[in-house]
Amino acid sequence: MSPGLRSIQAPSAVVMVRPHHFTVNAETAADNRFQSASDPGMDLAARAQAEISRAAAALEEVGVTVHLFEDETRATPDSVFPNNWFSTHAGGLVAIYPMKAANRRRERRADVIEMLKARYRVQEVVDYSGLEPDGLFLEGTGAMVLDHIGRVAYAAESERTNPIVLERFCTQFGYEPMAFPAADPAGAPIYHSNVLMCVATEFAMIGLTLITDRARGAEIAERLSDSGRQVIELSSPQIAAFAGNALELQGREGRILALSATALGALRPGQVAAIERSARIVALDIPTIELAGGSVRCTLAGIHLAPRR
Repeated sequence: MSPGLRSIQAPSAVVMVRPHHFTVNAETAADNRFQSASDPGMDLAARAQAEISRAAAALEEVGVTVHLFEDETRATPDSVFPNNWFSTHAGGLVAIYPMKAANRRRERRADVIEMLKARYRVQEVVDYSGLEPDGLFLEGTGAMVLDHIGRVAYAAESERTNPIVLERFCTQFGYEPMAFPAADPAGAPIYHSNVLMCVATEFAMIGLTLITDRARGAEIAERLSDSGRQVIELSSPQIAAFAGNALELQGREGRILALSATALGALRPGQVAAIERSARIVALDIPTIELAGGSVRCTLAGIHLAPRR
């Protein structure tokens, strides 16, 4: 497929949230080893706000439609990561997800859903958030990395990815679940699948060495390869630098891969060349936001809905 052609894997519009009181979320630190301690003297809020403003402008410059929402509250430290609480799908479907951390549940916003209904064709909203009191969580496209072409939901097993909810989502939305165990070099489970892997139209980036079941890892690599994608293996240090936390988007002149400057700096020249055969790399500088344990992909909720005319 030519990079100039549209792909159902790569949305041309995203939702982003610009935080006004960003901070590192203490409630999520227990199982998010990607979080970092911040310097008490840093003005995290101002830096994060500026980083999202620049990132949104950079995406719009290459032709991605950005629906930028403001978060002026202090109650939602992770609101900059909207992909965890909702996702959109071809055919007019929207899913709302159950979140593990209580303060992350406050991120769900009616105005975002109303915008989607006003600007895009929404047929049904499926809300799984009622499962939270039962301790059943599935944190959206953080918990799942979706192959929209092959209809596969890749999911690293963790407390934020409940197999019952995963199965229910896949049944209702038409995906095949492929769950797998994954852990960092210290043995801690990988908290979200989207820090481990990225599925684009013609390639997939994945930290196969962190999948602790070798047979399952080989099966996933084979499945990605059989889908016609080049499999770009990422090392553990590259995963720690958020190299897997990227999202393919549709720009004005073709597909792009949005990732962070940190991630791009961790990639080897051969990996960059493999990506650029299919998509233009757009690196966004968001080091303050990365302190919270997520990177560019986490800040982008892709819109896979048909626009209203």
